[in-house]
Amino acid sequence: MVTVLRKDAMDLLERMPEDKLYFMIQIMRGIDGLYGAEQLTAKEQAFEELEHLRRRVPELDYDRELENYREEKYGNADIS
Repeated sequence: MVTVLRKDAMDLLERMPEDKLYFMIQIMRGIDGLYGAEQLTAKEQAFEELEHLRRRVPELDYDRELENYREEKYGNADIS
């Protein structure tokens, strides 16, 4: 449920310049720690950041990739 107060806060964040958002996030994380949220260790924070960056990679045909690499590196050495 989005309250009027939350909507106002989101509107303020939307209007805020990008370079100021970093500071707001730091403030919000600090406040989050004040009301009993569990603090993450540095290792857990790094993992969370990596999870946000993760993307799905299409399936690779390793034999074809190897063949293409060898051809780029050595040229076509097929002696027929």
